[in-house]
Amino acid sequence: MESNVGKPAGQQTEVDKPCIRECKKTGQTCCSQLKMFLVALSFAYFAKALSGTYMKSSITQIERRFDLSSSYTGLIDGGFEMGNLLFLAVVSHFGVKFHRPKLIGAGCLLMCLGSCLTGMPHFFMGRYKYETVIRTSVNVTRNTSPCLPYQNQSGGAVVPGMSSEGLNAGCEKEAGSYMWVYVFLGNALRGIGETPLMPLGISYIDDFAKAENSAFYIACLQTVSLLGPMFGFLLGSLCAKLYVDIGFVDLESVTITPRDARWVGAWWLGFLVSAVIMLFASFPFWFLPKSLPKQGEEKMELGATAEQSNVSKRMPEATNTRPLPLKLADIAKAFLPSLKKLLCTPAYFLLLCGSILKFNSFIGLVTFKPKYMEQQFGQSASKANFLIGVLNLPAVAIGIFIGGLLMKKYKLGVVAGAQLSFGTSFVSFLLLMTQFGIKCENSKVAGFTVSYTGTSQISYNEKTLLSACNSGCTCSLKQWDPVCADSGITYVSSCLAGCKETMGFGKETVFHNCSCVAFAPPPSGNISVILGQCPRKDDCRRSFIYYLAVSVIGSFISALGATPGYIVTIRCIKPELKSLAVGMQSLVTRTLGGIPAPVYFGALIDSTCLKWGSRKCGSRGACRMYNSDAYRLIYLGLISALSGSSYFFMIAVILLLRKQFKRVEKKTQDDADGHTEIEFTHMDEAELNHDMKLVDCLHEAGANPE
Repeated sequence: MESNVGKPAGQQTEVDKPCIRECKKTGQTCCSQLKMFLVALSFAYFAKALSGTYMKSSITQIERRFDLSSSYTGLIDGGFEMGNLLFLAVVSHFGVKFHRPKLIGAGCLLMCLGSCLTGMPHFFMGRYKYETVIRTSVNVTRNTSPCLPYQNQSGGAVVPGMSSEGLNAGCEKEAGSYMWVYVFLGNALRGIGETPLMPLGISYIDDFAKAENSAFYIACLQTVSLLGPMFGFLLGSLCAKLYVDIGFVDLESVTITPRDARWVGAWWLGFLVSAVIMLFASFPFWFLPKSLPKQGEEKMELGATAEQSNVSKRMPEATNTRPLPLKLADIAKAFLPSLKKLLCTPAYFLLLCGSILKFNSFIGLVTFKPKYMEQQFGQSASKANFLIGVLNLPAVAIGIFIGGLLMKKYKLGVVAGAQLSFGTSFVSFLLLMTQFGIKCENSKVAGFTVSYTGTSQISYNEKTLLSACNSGCTCSLKQWDPVCADSGITYVSSCLAGCKETMGFGKETVFHNCSCVAFAPPPSGNISVILGQCPRKDDCRRSFIYYLAVSVIGSFISALGATPGYIVTIRCIKPELKSLAVGMQSLVTRTLGGIPAPVYFGALIDSTCLKWGSRKCGSRGACRMYNSDAYRLIYLGLISALSGSSYFFMIAVILLLRKQFKRVEKKTQDDADGHTEIEFTHMDEAELNHDMKLVDCLHEAGANPE
């Protein structure tokens, strides 16, 4: 049986007519039903975008909590796309044959379960223990030396009184802990649940909305859905401020702050919040009809239904039997021919290739943008997420909305839409290139970015942490417990700073008589240090403001071409292939972009790590400090290379569409001219016949025809 996608209301099959008649019986119009669907879909988009962006805002927290490298967290983030990959093509093709709103509702429930599963590991793990040499229970009146005797240079702290067998058992238990796998599986389940939303939702709107309203409705959908990422990043900002074990530990005993590289926020809390929101988003879809009359054709449909009813009364009962229900086998037979027809459309295939490259750069940009702001400009994860939520995302929402208005107001065609999408994207690319010059210097960390005498250097070797000033202490080279001197130099630990005395406890701990500080003494002559990494200079704050301005303007300009790009995708192919086209684009871009991009971006970012953290038994944990110059060049360079390569395909699409539409216009003009010529020929023949008859009559009358 044929699909009803893209057919006017009058051509819909009898299977869908009961839905339309039910709509009439309840007194609701097609327009109100379609708008109800638009509102419900917008809220579902909001909910799924909130949970998705919250995952990206929590990447740093998950990395630190599970002691993972960036490539592993990239794999976890790509789990969403892997889940999407499993069912996207099937749902896109088969889903349009069935009840689309109910399939979307079922997808929302799956995403709810996925979010719950992602946050569950927190409740089965022990309390978070960060690496530190600070003693929170030491009496304030007691002085201790950071150069503790029970330490070794090759591993972590050795616990007095613990046998090697007990230590090895603890290490084995830690090495066998794979709780992060549940985070991966939960993210994959969210990806499976998200499959019906975009292809079935957009095709439903485009099928039953007027052609001129379709672009505007999709723009409204995307604009409202962008509130999801905005609130997702704001939720990420709030949860990043809260300590991971809030409510279970005394916060006064926590010696680290949200700016510390060891800080882990309440990452699990946001997933539970997003699960509740997703549950509410699923409810409306169970009460919406399978299909609707085309906008503007409600009266025609009503008249056609009445006329058909009168005809049915005059026909025998046998002719009023309803068609047989759809068979899955019949639907499956049409899949491969439809897929072949879609991929053999040159414009769509080129768009697909360009989208793959563009999506790679987009995923890399969004996934590691908060981390880039942390490492390059010294911002906390909470502040980075907050600024993205209140500055970048509103600019994107406004840009998408204005792009849809431009399409509607000027009635831009496919070629004009493709040109607008390319132009805005290219201007955004040029603004991205300016970010190479917006930077901050590396933090001054003794042994890594500066020597103990204060001269600049870059070292990836932990042995450079050793110096004559700390040779009297057997310090661990694995630990990261930074302290700051008045000179602006950060030392990896108070032991490596050569400190001999300690005063206070907890966050108020101060280390005195530090021999390494004397190697590069501050103007004040103070050779004491305090907890935490030294803050960045004032010129770094100015650079950060410039970065935000360029980033926001670039986001707005790029978003102007989002809606035209969507419309070009669904208008450059045949109407019955729209749902499959949107689904295949999502499938391919996520397979070749969404899955590998976070992994190889993360692996390349890992290569810039200067100091790795350590687990309980000395194995490598999460990165504590990066070479910010190398990070910037790799991060921005990779994004620029991928985006720049995509423009070759976009230019080819524009040239191809121009050629196709010129050919169609010429053919239409030729057909019109031919039709006029035939009319003139027929008219000449009629006049000639009339004249011949007149001559014959005159001859019969004996008159001279002249």
